[in-house]
Amino acid sequence: MKRVVIALTTLLTVTASVLAAGLLVASSAPFARAFDRQHGAHLAAQFDPAKVTPGQLAATAHAAGVTATAGPFPIVTVHPRTVTQAQGLGLPPGIDLPPVTVVGRPDLGTGGVDALELVAGRWPTGPGEIVWAVDKTPIGVGDEFDFGATRVKIVGTARSIGRTAQVWALPDTVAALHPTGLQMLYRFSAAGTDAAIDADRAAIAAAVPPGALQGATSYLLVKADAEKVAATFAPFVVAFGVLGLAMSVLIIGIVVSGSVSSATRRIGILKALGHTPGQVVRIYVRQALVPATAGAVPGIALGNLAALPVLRQEGEAFGTGTAHLDWWVSAAVPLAVLAIVAATAFGPALRAGRLRTIDALAVGRTPLPGRGRRARQLLGRLPLPRPVSLGLGTPFTRPGRSATVAAAVALGTLGVTFGAGLALSVGGVQTALNRRDAGDVIVYSGPPGHWDAAKVEAAIKAQTGTVRYFQSNEFDATVANLTGTTEIVTYTGDASWGTYEVIAGRWFAGPGEAVVPTAFLDRDGAKIGDTVTITNDGRSATVRIVGEVLDLSSNGQRIVTDAGSVAALRLESSRGEGAYHIDVADGTDLGAYAAALNNLVRDEGGEADVNVGEISGTVVAMDSLAGTLTLLLVAVAGLGVLNTVVLDTRERVHELGVFKALGMAPRQTVAMVLTSVAGIGLLAGLVGVPAGIAVHDWILPRMGHAAGTRFPAHILDVYHPPLLAALALGGLAIALAGALLPAGWAARTSTARALRTE
Repeated sequence: MKRVVIALTTLLTVTASVLAAGLLVASSAPFARAFDRQHGAHLAAQFDPAKVTPGQLAATAHAAGVTATAGPFPIVTVHPRTVTQAQGLGLPPGIDLPPVTVVGRPDLGTGGVDALELVAGRWPTGPGEIVWAVDKTPIGVGDEFDFGATRVKIVGTARSIGRTAQVWALPDTVAALHPTGLQMLYRFSAAGTDAAIDADRAAIAAAVPPGALQGATSYLLVKADAEKVAATFAPFVVAFGVLGLAMSVLIIGIVVSGSVSSATRRIGILKALGHTPGQVVRIYVRQALVPATAGAVPGIALGNLAALPVLRQEGEAFGTGTAHLDWWVSAAVPLAVLAIVAATAFGPALRAGRLRTIDALAVGRTPLPGRGRRARQLLGRLPLPRPVSLGLGTPFTRPGRSATVAAAVALGTLGVTFGAGLALSVGGVQTALNRRDAGDVIVYSGPPGHWDAAKVEAAIKAQTGTVRYFQSNEFDATVANLTGTTEIVTYTGDASWGTYEVIAGRWFAGPGEAVVPTAFLDRDGAKIGDTVTITNDGRSATVRIVGEVLDLSSNGQRIVTDAGSVAALRLESSRGEGAYHIDVADGTDLGAYAAALNNLVRDEGGEADVNVGEISGTVVAMDSLAGTLTLLLVAVAGLGVLNTVVLDTRERVHELGVFKALGMAPRQTVAMVLTSVAGIGLLAGLVGVPAGIAVHDWILPRMGHAAGTRFPAHILDVYHPPLLAALALGGLAIALAGALLPAGWAARTSTARALRTE
């Protein structure tokens, strides 16, 4: 039985440790690892086909610093329109989507640059078939769209580490869409900084006719986004990883040391037969290593199997594709676990080996006489059934062993508490972020002045089901003391029902007031109450910051204000994108509403879409990881309880026989064994829950800091009394679950067999 427990414990320990170590390694520089694996493009350049030939583009492969190229590929921007009921989007036919960039490529990895990772489906084999890039838009394989006069069908989804396009198709399919440019993908010998990329871009521009290079996108922009997500993810992964490794070490120590300590009498027999202390130590270390090795081998396989879906989720959250478990993790972790087994077995075996033979034979595996007797006497005076008082007194006979079990259960409860709080908090963050795009239906427009806003508003008011609406626009402008452009978001109309999540201060009440993200305050050194000057084409406007809001877009370089605040800037002359946010009556069919409204606003340049919200891959990955790792922690903690109760019942089997001879019924035996861990479980729960809350309250702000924001208090304060009560019983549940099997064994053991065993 002991060998089985050691093997099973090692199996779960190796499984949990491989997964934990794999996550920690995969969270280190995930973008760089994926970029190297997929041979990402350092620069994606677009050229004017009227000014450069394919041959001239091919010659750019010999430009200074270029190490590899792919292309030229035809490229075009199209406006998709749903043809069938979109599986992923849940939209009816005839709904226009935002424009997408389509690139014609013959295969997934032409030229060895920007090797696409196929996520679902297959690569196109004929005309009219496309592959859609994996992103936040829930597009499904099988969905059909109109690309102008061409009907296409999604046959697969793929990922480009450098985000070089949103849609891919065969070159002939793109040729039918009348491409407006040619794309070339480049890798360079030096591309680690913006300055190096600028020099590389200049070398490419010099190798083609003047004006041929229309634009180029650096991989450093994508890298910055991915590393920001990874930095947000890292505190959570590290916390669970360290917790899993600590739990694994603790449990393997409990199991192995307990197994060796329980063999003291047998060690005395070996010494009586002439074995030296050194020989005894070697025998028992070897006896611990054999079943541990038998459990470690399948544990490697299970760890890899468990890691695959978790690493896939993590890769999707990072936007880097499926991460791979490094081979050395599968080799190093089991070796480390076996080393822990050997070291843990060495200590108690050495102590027992040094005992005099007569002492080892006399002590046997029974607890020291009198230990725990005082506690049992005190508990026996309580108005409790005798089996219950006996069970509650059992932990005092082996206080050291009971303390380690309590620690294991407390860690398991800590993991459950932290995981539950994390899931609630990140869900709250997702809900808060979705408030940036308020409304059940959104009508997207082009730049101001390019459509008839009055007609669009008249159509919205006339549409059956409309309750209220407001308009938002996005512009680029400059802000004093900040480099680069700042995104200005303006609201027109009553937007009090569509505010962002306010962290501090309040929402703006009218012109002259604004709210900004946390990152804006950190970057500018501003605070609530300060004024900010916005400029555009020599004109300026001043707004006062009245609130800090939760917003992670545009790297925090964003100001949200009333349209009247910046009316004098004439921002309609700059690039802008507008939208109407519409709140509809309860019971309204959103798909039908959007389709009907779309027919009215399409001629004015508008596109009506159902607001499906944003499903963050990071949130999904965190929830999946938290669930998986919490289950593993609970399983390992339960196994530690199982081992301890097995040792206790085997050590006290003679005592159990006496109790049975005195009339103790099987159900009373079960009650005694279960209550022997109930107190430990309750105590561990009372310790583990506040510890889990402390870890949650320490990790979440650091995750927010990495993402460039603070969190409102309600996102952190997720532990309400009903949840706390349930979590406090978590330790008891773990302890009782671990004790069920040995309790059943003790109840089934016959009186005669129990008396003969000792």
